[in-house]
Amino acid sequence: MTASTPHRVAILALPSVVPFDLGVPMQVFAYGRPDLGVVRYDAVVCGARRGRLEATRGYDLYLRHGLSALRHADTIVIPGVDDFERTVEPAVLRALQRAHARGARIASICTGSFVLAATGLLDGRRATTHWLDVPDMRRRFPNVSVDPDVLYIDEGRLLTSAGIASGIDLCLHLVYLDHGAAVANAVARRLVVSPHRAGGQAQFIPEPVADPHGLSLEATRTWALARLHTPLTVDALARHAGVPLRSFTRRFAAECGTSPLRWLLRQRLFAAQRQLESTHDSIATIARATGFGAPVSLRAHFRRALCTSPLAYRRAFQRDGDAGPSR
Repeated sequence: MTASTPHRVAILALPSVVPFDLGVPMQVFAYGRPDLGVVRYDAVVCGARRGRLEATRGYDLYLRHGLSALRHADTIVIPGVDDFERTVEPAVLRALQRAHARGARIASICTGSFVLAATGLLDGRRATTHWLDVPDMRRRFPNVSVDPDVLYIDEGRLLTSAGIASGIDLCLHLVYLDHGAAVANAVARRLVVSPHRAGGQAQFIPEPVADPHGLSLEATRTWALARLHTPLTVDALARHAGVPLRSFTRRFAAECGTSPLRWLLRQRLFAAQRQLESTHDSIATIARATGFGAPVSLRAHFRRALCTSPLAYRRAFQRDGDAGPSR
């Protein structure tokens, strides 16, 4: 993929499509962003056929493209549908199967996973959908391993996301896979959302982000982000927040959907990714600056979390294409 050949995205709108689910990939992939330097995606909305399509919530759409748009798409996004019990047209299923067979990446948002599962492509794989609809998906597609507790699942060229706003997480994850952390973060800033909520984060967080008294641990997280190069501990975070350790751990999980240590690791990885993309600092320098200490630790965490090495990541995503120092 180069600046002259943007990645082609087909957003497949089917009867009773949910407008929010349709709007998310349109905003991420079809909205021009000259501030990002190049046109990175060429996105179209298509359907089973061209013409009028009845969505849900009182919307009607007019589609300019039919299934032919799937023939050359690099990525296909299937937004959620309100009537997920509705039989998917055989022509739609065949078009998706053919696209996957030729190497296209297919992602579903919310109940769009029912459409993707109907192709048979999810059989024997993990997938997710809105937690309220998990029992229906398990009943209809017993060969799919449905996980109700995650925001999205990446199975390579098949990706599924949970309900509503988790479609944003999935689409930003796709941008990250294509262009790295810096571009994904820039898109997230445009959307005014968090640049990353881990795919393994729980769909349903049982407590509000801030407690009823308006208290929050945001100040402690900001304090920690400025000190990633130091050996931070959960005890140190709790002391800064002025909260007993057990209460701090519980409140942190309620606000962030993950433990303090996992959050710290994710932030350190993000910081390392940004430096690999934007500097020529050595791997050893970046490891020290982001709190990993030694290059061997950075490499191990990179391999475990991102399935690649820091050097390979730098070669793929450094903006000027120069890998710079490697030690």
